[in-house]
Amino acid sequence: MRSTEKQMQAARYHRYGGPEILVVEDAPEPHAEANTVRIEVGAASINPIDYLLRSGRLSDVVPLDLPAIPGRDAAGVVDEVGPGVVGTQVGDVVFGVGGISDTTAQYAVLTAWSSAPSDWSIEHAAAAGLASSTASAVIEALEVFGSLEGKTVLIDGASGAVGTALSVLARDSGAEVIGTGSPRNHDYLIGLGVRPTTYGPGLAERVALLAPGGVDAAVHTAPSSLPEDLMTLVGDPARVVTVLDAEGAERLGARKIDARNESQLLERASELGRRGIYLPRVDHILPFAQIADAHAVAERGSGKVVVTMR
Repeated sequence: MRSTEKQMQAARYHRYGGPEILVVEDAPEPHAEANTVRIEVGAASINPIDYLLRSGRLSDVVPLDLPAIPGRDAAGVVDEVGPGVVGTQVGDVVFGVGGISDTTAQYAVLTAWSSAPSDWSIEHAAAAGLASSTASAVIEALEVFGSLEGKTVLIDGASGAVGTALSVLARDSGAEVIGTGSPRNHDYLIGLGVRPTTYGPGLAERVALLAPGGVDAAVHTAPSSLPEDLMTLVGDPARVVTVLDAEGAERLGARKIDARNESQLLERASELGRRGIYLPRVDHILPFAQIADAHAVAERGSGKVVVTMR
């Protein structure tokens, strides 16, 4: 019997491998279930988890049913509202996160979301989901030790997508922020209210000059191993957080923090966007038809990549 299941256009891969295995093809439409919404996707971003999953490097830990649709986050217009959802209706423009891998498609189901600030483009909104959820979870973890008001926080990798969200959230919480980044990004960091410095050897000495009173907490978001210098600067490994290096966290006694699919984390970033103090970082915008190229650019580490459905 011929299936009556509706189809949509989706990016998919049928085996693990490099960016070249990605294709745009027909796939079954998903639908909103309890406590979820479906969006007509305007744009989706690419995060490190996407190409780690696609490459197969995480297949022992997070096996996927193939063919798989890449993507953890997206933004668009709500067109289905599941049972139990309140405060969101068809026609709302939202951003958020879906499942572990399923958003780079014509339609996506979000399990956590927030309204998109009117001043954000759809590309900015797409870039905010996983980055701001991760950043909000980190700030929440640091606030367990007390208010960040008047504290000094070092963000290693402050100019990236997660680092940008972290910098704004920490500053809004009253913290002084020191951020590492390449020299070409220092003006950008200054614009966020961050005191910039560079990566690499001698970090402890450079930070000591910027913060003679010491550093109260440090967050590692850079695409590198967790630097031991962060332990030296902070003193207490519990106040050192990484969003990337689980092995380094275990080895050094630091904490690994992951994004959580919770709308309240996204709402914290959305509220800062509505106040005009958070604009998600977007470095490259590519069309959906060039999804393989978009993954290649993202995997080279050249900045935040967003795929637009237009």
